[in-house]
Amino acid sequence: MFPDRLANQRTMKQRRKYVAGDRSFGVLVTIFIAAAVATRSPASEIDELKAQIQSMQKSMEQMQQKIGKLERENQQQKQQTAAAKPAQTGLKEGPGRVSTTTTTTSVDQYGNQTVTITPQTVTIESQASQITDRGALNDNQEPAPRPNNLTLDPKFLGFVPIPNTPVLIKFNAKPRVDFTDDPQNTGNPDRFVTAQIPVEGDFFKNGGNQFNVNSKGSQLSIDVRAPDIPGNPRFYYQNDFFGSGGGELPFRVRQLYGEIYNFVVGQTFSVFEDPDAWPDTVDYEGPNSAIFARRPLVRYQLPLNDHWQLNFGVEKPGAEVDTGIDPDAQSVNHAPDGGLNIRWEDSKIGHVQFGTTLRDIGVKGPIVGSQSTFGWGLNLSGAFNLFERDSPSHQSDQSSKEDEPREKIADSLQAQVTYGHGLFRYFNDDFINNDAAFDSSGNLKAIPAFGAMIGYTHKWTDNFRSTVSYGYVELDNEFSQGPHAYHRTHYGSFNIVWQARKRLSIGLEGLYGHKEEKSGAEGDAFRLQLGLLYSIFD
Repeated sequence: MFPDRLANQRTMKQRRKYVAGDRSFGVLVTIFIAAAVATRSPASEIDELKAQIQSMQKSMEQMQQKIGKLERENQQQKQQTAAAKPAQTGLKEGPGRVSTTTTTTSVDQYGNQTVTITPQTVTIESQASQITDRGALNDNQEPAPRPNNLTLDPKFLGFVPIPNTPVLIKFNAKPRVDFTDDPQNTGNPDRFVTAQIPVEGDFFKNGGNQFNVNSKGSQLSIDVRAPDIPGNPRFYYQNDFFGSGGGELPFRVRQLYGEIYNFVVGQTFSVFEDPDAWPDTVDYEGPNSAIFARRPLVRYQLPLNDHWQLNFGVEKPGAEVDTGIDPDAQSVNHAPDGGLNIRWEDSKIGHVQFGTTLRDIGVKGPIVGSQSTFGWGLNLSGAFNLFERDSPSHQSDQSSKEDEPREKIADSLQAQVTYGHGLFRYFNDDFINNDAAFDSSGNLKAIPAFGAMIGYTHKWTDNFRSTVSYGYVELDNEFSQGPHAYHRTHYGSFNIVWQARKRLSIGLEGLYGHKEEKSGAEGDAFRLQLGLLYSIFD
């Protein structure tokens, strides 16, 4: 570039000398013409002189235009040379990463500046969690907070880098529709809730065949991560349409939290819950005994080593007291709920979690006065990978090479056992106040509760899977509770799910539920459900 620049400069100087020479020559010609005018007639000499001057002026203008054009081309060449070096922005480079955008600047002949940002392919490798992503229809694994930079998807598929920042963002929409056919009234047309099954003596029991279609399980989510910023910050948002408002699709926020340096602030899963232990059901509600608790909270995740971690935090309380003997009484919260869990994870075996929660349950009313009682709970849960084997599609592919890695599939067992006093609020069947009630002396007592859940998922092929699940909940009712108080429920499901496309899942499921009240009155319900889910950006 430097020799070209010297050549351009010499050319420009020669052209300027040439113009200066022309100007000197023009002056001499003018003097000569003026001298000749003395011997000619004034009119003809003036006309001839004007014509010569106009011709010379036109020639000079043409030369000046050529010089201006050459100067502009030279300036553009300099600017393009300076802009040829791309501006490197975005994520820091590291092993296995290509994380830049190219910015180029150009200027046209009129001086207008154009900036072009060209996104480049970004490949980011993060640390994979020991947990297996089972890809359930109602996925509770993806939203779950995890310590450090652990993620179920270390390649961040579907994430997009935000230009000129170290931030990745993923937006996902999961439109869903469910068709349900009930041979009798189940108590809830949109979800299979065993706590709401009508029992003997209920006017709404039976009622003939009932059919329903809903899209309330559709979800929107935003996942923002910055794996190259200290503290591995993450922001996660998710909503569905099972809110309490009116209309066909009442809005409900499921998740909204931020995470940095393993501190989690916002609304997400309680430390008492294990989001990795949910069975894969087509029914959006899931088993009655599953621990289901999304709360506003502050929690801290403490990794002990590659396999062990502690989680503890405080969260929003919500005392739920059966005040049947004092209708004007109200539940009172004196302190936040607190809890912790310890987890063991292994990528080949699965995981086990043991959690506990501690609560203060209060009440105040004109008859029962002001009272409080202590609530607590223990929850043991886990999910296990079983019978890992080669994928049937790999076995049938005769062209695959022996040294190529073989695709694997495995079955999965999910299990959970829960017991405590005053913890019904944490069960998935929590649609009635059952944390505490009053004994025969009028004293507030935390109600003993027991729950058990099991699920098994079998992979038939890469695209077909089936899950069978069962849930059981029982309460040891107190004296003050009426005859219609919730006492015992059973939940059962069996399904087959077809992964028709990478992002399209179609599931067919049969459901059974049984409810028994304190009086001994019972009710049964059956449901056949077809669900379709499309995950647009997965």
